[in-house]
Amino acid sequence: MHVEDLLRLESLDLTLLWGSPPLLAREISGVTATDLEDPGRFLQRGEIVLSGLVWWSAADEEAKTDRFVAALRGAGAAALLAGEETHGTVPEVLVDACRRHGIALLSVPVHTSFRAITDTVYLRQWGDLSRRPADHYALPENVRGELSLLLADGADPDTLLTRAVAHLGAPPCYVLSATGRTIARTPAAPPLPARQAARRLKAAAPFAAAPASTTLRVDPDASSYGQWYLHLPGPVDAPPRMLHEIAEVFAQYRQGVLRRRAAARVPAAELLDLAAAPRPGSALLPAALRACGLPDHGPYTVIAVSMGAEEGSAEAGAEALDELLRHLPGHRFATARLATGGAAAVIATDSGAPGAEAPVPGAPGAGAPAAGAPGAVVAALKGLWPTLDACDDATLPYGGISTPAAGPQELNGALEQARYALTAAVRAGSTDGTAQLTAVEDLTTLDALLAGIPADVRTAFGVHALGPLADGTNPSHRMLLETLDTFLAHNGSWARTAEALHLHVNTVHYRIGRVELLTGRDLARLDHKLDLKAALLCR
Repeated sequence: MHVEDLLRLESLDLTLLWGSPPLLAREISGVTATDLEDPGRFLQRGEIVLSGLVWWSAADEEAKTDRFVAALRGAGAAALLAGEETHGTVPEVLVDACRRHGIALLSVPVHTSFRAITDTVYLRQWGDLSRRPADHYALPENVRGELSLLLADGADPDTLLTRAVAHLGAPPCYVLSATGRTIARTPAAPPLPARQAARRLKAAAPFAAAPASTTLRVDPDASSYGQWYLHLPGPVDAPPRMLHEIAEVFAQYRQGVLRRRAAARVPAAELLDLAAAPRPGSALLPAALRACGLPDHGPYTVIAVSMGAEEGSAEAGAEALDELLRHLPGHRFATARLATGGAAAVIATDSGAPGAEAPVPGAPGAGAPAAGAPGAVVAALKGLWPTLDACDDATLPYGGISTPAAGPQELNGALEQARYALTAAVRAGSTDGTAQLTAVEDLTTLDALLAGIPADVRTAFGVHALGPLADGTNPSHRMLLETLDTFLAHNGSWARTAEALHLHVNTVHYRIGRVELLTGRDLARLDHKLDLKAALLCR
């Protein structure tokens, strides 16, 4: 679909305010609705941007409008669709800015909703199943027509799946997430525990039809954490192409789900930006929480996730985190990528919250403490974490969890805690090659506490505390470090240190004396012992 196609639709009643023919011929890749002053980092190339212009006022300087449009141009937006409802008309200063930056501008009348524009674009983009040539499909034409109508009407996934396989004799059938979460099932399909479903998906590689069962990827382009699967546990007498077409129906349904989640991440990102600010605006946080569908009272738990430095890792982290949290019954959450990298979520621990997803039968962590108990969140997340390991053996997720934040004003500290615990998890995982989830409450030893300190800070501390002994190329210094490490490990016992190193006690006294001289520390003092122990751990 192209920008000019929107102008031809009488049902939308859009008006072109500025746009050259080449701009109007641009292909539309998607839709983003936003009222951020700088939406650039939330946009994908080729998207049209819907804005109610809430961010603009007549008192604003021209530079503010220019920055907004420049952000659209920098992100490669296809066009700006500006609503007339807020100001009665589209400001002329915005028209001028779009002309300068080469962004097509269309006005949206009050009687046209942004939802109507979004639905129109995606229905055209993904196509109507019933419009394609009949010989292209294995699914009967009447089934394709019915599924098209169900998709357009926003049918629930259970209904969609049941109707999709009805002509096959209504066999047991599931649509499963990468972690085994049941997204849809037919009436003939019994509840499938998530752990069991995940094992089936793992065993189904390379995801082709088999005599005993069939498992197909719904969207080949989805990440390993965001993938869905069409799973038929028993044999089905149907052409493989027919099953692939049913999977394609759910690929289209999944795109609608992803659009809604992407829209929800915009206010979530604003919430996390506010929480991360050095001086968070406590007056703004309750409104930001409500915009995310979260209560404006605590307690809250914050979790931060990292997938490494690879390209696209922040988005993969957000997908992994979002999938993980959808296993938690009775909890609402807001997930977004962090400006500093990785992703994070704020979890509200009020049980029975409106909009909270229903429990998934057999989900990992079932039987844990009541959802309303903040401590239950950590236990549930730790129980769920191995399901992410099973999704992708190549890219391991790392996570950090905060202690409960009693109210909005404590979200800044909770986010800092989660980041610190995440750093500790990454460091611990790099030593044993496994994905790690660390909660702040797990940091109960000096080694664990120091693990959360950034690597460059650890190195600098070690170098300065150990002084000349930090030079590992000097054999004499390496010998002294070994003696120091053993001495501290044996609680400063001269005799046990000498025994462990097979040395005379006088030799130990001499070496420790050299350590004290080179480091400027007195190992008769507890605080100096702790300083040097920490320095050894930071090497």
